[in-house]
Amino acid sequence: MRIIVAIDLMGGKCVRLTRGDFKTKKVYEEDPLKIARAIEDSGLQYLHLVDLDGAKNRRPENLRILEKIASKTNLRIDYGGGIRTYDDLLTVFNAGAKQVTAGSIAVHHPDLFLEWLNRLGQQKIILGADFIDSKIAVEGWTENSEKDITEFISGYKSKGVKYVICTDIKKDGMLKGPATTVYREILNTVKVNLIASGGISSVRDIESVRAAGCEGAIIGKAFYEGRISLKELEALC
Repeated sequence: MRIIVAIDLMGGKCVRLTRGDFKTKKVYEEDPLKIARAIEDSGLQYLHLVDLDGAKNRRPENLRILEKIASKTNLRIDYGGGIRTYDDLLTVFNAGAKQVTAGSIAVHHPDLFLEWLNRLGQQKIILGADFIDSKIAVEGWTENSEKDITEFISGYKSKGVKYVICTDIKKDGMLKGPATTVYREILNTVKVNLIASGGISSVRDIESVRAAGCEGAIIGKAFYEGRISLKELEALC
């Protein structure tokens, strides 16, 4: 199972939100590279880099930080937030990302998303499937759709998607446990590499999503609030 630590970027700083609400922003570190180096030094390999400014403004905004982290660490970075064009994709990959997460495009412009998937391959494109009450949410979680989470993932799996990051928005940043039941239901229907995100607060939570069949788990606030140490995360790899 992949253990993936998240760095959410806003104004060039490492922040966390609660349920995607920009008004709840809390700054944890002025220099994201410092966090990235600590992650690497602990023995972990994977970083989920979220461009919150990009998600809000609908274009990548924190490329310099991506470049800095990619050039000064060996972390395997997946990057998401604000990617709207193929040129955006190429820019992000050229800046050092190994994978890109795309959610809003997959909802609003499925043909474009599938073009990206076919041109770049299933190893590089992650489907972002964030949901609230089993319905997909987009545009930095500011808009809800009527698309059912399992049907959404299943439809894209049949068209070649291999990796999915799935976040329960109601649980994100709440430290009250992940949506393990939902993940299990999805994986009972769709055989996909599902990455759990949102609500993880302890090692036990990580073990629960592993048992549900998730291929990876993203840890954010629990790390920043001292609920889970990097040493504990490394031991789970």
